[in-house]
This record gives sequence, C-alpha cells and structure tokens, in this order.
Amino acid sequence: MITIRIVACAALLAACWMAPGVASGQEPEARRLAALREKVEIRRDIEYAKGGDVSLQLDVYRPTAASDKPRPCIVWIHGGGWQGGNKSSGIGRLGQWVASGDYVGVSVGYRLTDVASWPAQIHDCKAAIRWVRANAKELGIDPDKIGVWGSSAGGHLVSMLGTSGDVKEVEGDLGTTSVSSRVACVVDYCGPSDFPAFELTSGARGPVSKLLGGPPADKRVAARQASPITYVSKDDPPFLIVHGTNDRTVPFDQGERFHKAQKEAGMDSTFIKIERGGHGIGGPEVTSRVKQFFDKHLLGKDVQVSAEPIESPE
Repeated sequence: MITIRIVACAALLAACWMAPGVASGQEPEARRLAALREKVEIRRDIEYAKGGDVSLQLDVYRPTAASDKPRPCIVWIHGGGWQGGNKSSGIGRLGQWVASGDYVGVSVGYRLTDVASWPAQIHDCKAAIRWVRANAKELGIDPDKIGVWGSSAGGHLVSMLGTSGDVKEVEGDLGTTSVSSRVACVVDYCGPSDFPAFELTSGARGPVSKLLGGPPADKRVAARQASPITYVSKDDPPFLIVHGTNDRTVPFDQGERFHKAQKEAGMDSTFIKIERGGHGIGGPEVTSRVKQFFDKHLLGKDVQVSAEPIESPE
C-alpha cells in the first residue's frame, strides 16, 4: 500500500504553466491554476526506497479524469550536476502532459554527490523505475509503457536507464528488486554520455570528478561504468537526443558520439541539433518534437519525429 500526500500548492501548479506551449498569456492566471487543479492530482514525497539512512522519494502526477485503461508514464529526472536540483522541477516539465489526460507523470529524487558518489545515483533511479513498475496497477500505469526524460545530469541518468536496462553491475539492490528497471523510450537533453572523452574535450573537473570520486583519468573503471555509451546495444529502447551546438557545459561532441554509437548498433535514435544553442534546452519546437516522440512510443500514434536542426530561441 502506498502512503501518499496530496498537494495543491499554487507555486507548484503555477510552475507547470510556465512550461513552453502551456500558458497562452490570454486567460487570467487564477483561471489557469483552477483548470490545472481540476485536471492534475499531485502526490508528493512518496518513499520508493532507502539508500542507507536516506529516504529516497518521488512525486506522482495523475490526471483527475477517469480512464478505462492504464496510461503510459513519463518519468522526469532532474539535472544540477549531480550535486544540486530536486524533484520539484518535475511539475514544470510534466504538468502539461498529465493535464492532457494521456499520461501519468513521476518526478524522481536521488542522492546527490554531497551524500554519495557513483553508482548511488543510477542505483536510485533504477530503484525508482522498479517501484513505478511494481505499483503500476495502483497508479493506473501501463508497466510496459514507462518513458524517461532528463536534462544535463538528468539526461545522463535517463540515458543510463536506457542503455543499461539489463546490466547487473549498475542495477543495485535498493527497494523493490522483483521487477525490471527497463524503460520503453528515452529523451536525453544535453546529457554526458562518454566520460573519458568528456575529459579530453572539456577538461572535466568539478561535478564530474565529484560524481566519480576523482578525475576520469584517475577513475577509469568508474568513468567507463558511468558512461551510457559503454552499454549501447541493438535492443536498447528508442532515444531522442537534443543538444546545443554551443553547449559549453557538456560538449556537443557528447551527443554526436552517443548518437553515432547508437546508429552503428542498429538502434532507433533521433538526434536534434539546437543550432547555436547552449546548455539550456527549451522552446515550442523542441516541446512539439518531444510530444511527437512520446506520442509515438508510448501512445502508439503513427507520427514522425523530425531530426531537422532547430534554431536556438536564445
């Protein structure tokens, strides 16, 4: 039985309407918030596992509208260099999809690097996916239609979920262990994918060294284990990779080499360049492509996802 807390926080609800393509700017704010309250039920701070003494928690966003069949689920994993950020950002990313009535949303919190270094972060995220799958019936979720989406450090972690679904060495044993952590599709916004190469192109220090417990050159085993590109194989789920060509935080080369490895393996991979874009990813055209991707792979719609470059809105 899931112990939950239902929240109707104005600040959280307002954040949803700040997402691209949601707020029209025409109707009063109060009306938009009231409309969202009617469409989305927010359940916060649900414990999905424990990492040592740390309670690992997630938030669930469900449509209030009834459905006669399970809905697909989109799981958001936040960024912040593995050392910042939190799951509260999920409502801004997922609110619009949930309000449509088509999806259930889940936003995952995980241990940051001031608490634990690698591989704690992927162990936590895999435990979260297993929890969602194990509780799919109660949540109204189709356990075979769980997609993941993340940006920056979150992009790295969702990419790990996508490529290492059957890799025991990074699975961990937290929480529920009787079900799979495999996912149905992945949206990766500017996530690192190849840490040894990342160091060569950017002199990786700071957050990456903190994640691995030292520079990649000194932590070769951990750097390879933490690199999604290490596990690429033909049976991985479909990927949508979005990366800015002027990204100075995670080099554009990371997205390019990840996509190249996936195509060489025979994977279904779509790579979208944000021309002259930096590390932040957003804008209505990106949002439209993400919608098409999830609609195709989670709802089964017959749509095409364009790989044409997008001009940066910045």
